[in-house]
Amino acid sequence: MLSAESLGKIDRELAKYPADQRQSAVMSALAIAQDEKGWLAPETMDFIAHYIGMPPIAVYEVATFYNMYNLQPLGKYKITICTNLPCALSGANDAASHMKQKLGIGFNETTADGVFTLKEGECMGACGDAPVLLVNNKRMCSFMSNENLDQLLEELSK
Repeated sequence: MLSAESLGKIDRELAKYPADQRQSAVMSALAIAQDEKGWLAPETMDFIAHYIGMPPIAVYEVATFYNMYNLQPLGKYKITICTNLPCALSGANDAASHMKQKLGIGFNETTADGVFTLKEGECMGACGDAPVLLVNNKRMCSFMSNENLDQLLEELSK
C-alpha cells in the first residue's frame, strides 16, 4: 500500500509516542501517505488505521476535519488562498478573483489539464504578509499581488 520509505517515516513518527498512544501519530502518517499518493483514498486511510492500530472511523474523522488532507485527486499543484478577514482586508479577495480568472476555475475546481486546483483556506498565521497562499500545503507565499500571482503561476507551469 505504501512504500518502504513512507513506512519508515511513519515508524519514526510512531517512535515519538508511547506504545499505548500510537494514534498520536495519525496526522503525520496521513501527511506522509498523502505525499506519496497525492491524496487519501479510503483504502489508504484504512491502511493507516490498521498500521497505527486505531479504528478507521477515527482516521476518517481526522482526515475530514483538517483541510490539508486531500480526499479526492487534485491537480499537481493545490493552491490554497487565505480568505480570512485580515487577508481579505489586505487584498485576498482580489487575489482570489485574479487566480480564478487566470486559471479559468473557481474554488474547489481543477484546471482541465490537471495542473492546478484552487482552494479557499482559513488563517495561515501570516496576517502581516497578506494576502498569503499555500502551494501543496508546504510552501507559503506572501504579499501575493497580481504580479506575484502571475509569476508564481508561470514558475509552477514550467
